[in-house]
Amino acid sequence: MPFACAFRTDVGHGRKDNEDALLCLPEHGLWAVADGMGGHEAGEVASAMVVEALAKVAVTEGFAERLGRADAALQAVNDALAAISRAQDQKRPMGSTVVALWIEEERYACMWVGDSRAYRVRDGAILQLSRDHSLVQDLVEAGMLEADQAEGHPNANVLTRAVGASTRFRVDVVEGEVAGGDRFVLASDGLTRLVTADEIMATVTAHAPEAAAEHLLQMALRRGAPDNVTLVVVAVD
Repeated sequence: MPFACAFRTDVGHGRKDNEDALLCLPEHGLWAVADGMGGHEAGEVASAMVVEALAKVAVTEGFAERLGRADAALQAVNDALAAISRAQDQKRPMGSTVVALWIEEERYACMWVGDSRAYRVRDGAILQLSRDHSLVQDLVEAGMLEADQAEGHPNANVLTRAVGASTRFRVDVVEGEVAGGDRFVLASDGLTRLVTADEIMATVTAHAPEAAAEHLLQMALRRGAPDNVTLVVVAVD
């Protein structure tokens, strides 16, 4: 299936370092965004380890086999990050979110840990494929917080799941069919906290991936971009 894709990453206006990482391998039908955490350099190391592990899996034959190996690769990175944190006696664990999109023939799979997001735009509608692994999302689903209050909540950055944050975790996966004209967007929360889903849909619908990626980045930067901003736009012909 032919693809057009584009990506952007920027340190933003509020950070000294860019702890995000991304992967764009259209020849293998794989794209990913990772958002590192853990303080100076630690987050950068964690996100890089995540995308490097996924890149090694990309050449695996067979869709189900690739997904299984990707899960195992993330579990191995989780163990490695935990070991590094223990060895360095870090007060904050090294960790990273990750959201990845796999496409093979007419199937897609989205896998994620944390609050980096994946969206699919189809027929004038946008669907969030991923579910944030965050405290505020749990509160929303429990009926204790309104959805429109989530982004501005003081605990909006508290994750309930991340690669490297605990000894055991689960990678969530959703699968579906790909249709011609689909647009997929992967993004760190540096974008999604500033740009709405409807704005993302309008942008990727009106523009080719390269222009859409630039428009989305500039939108976040104009709105202050207190965090790193990373995104990938994938268009299916």
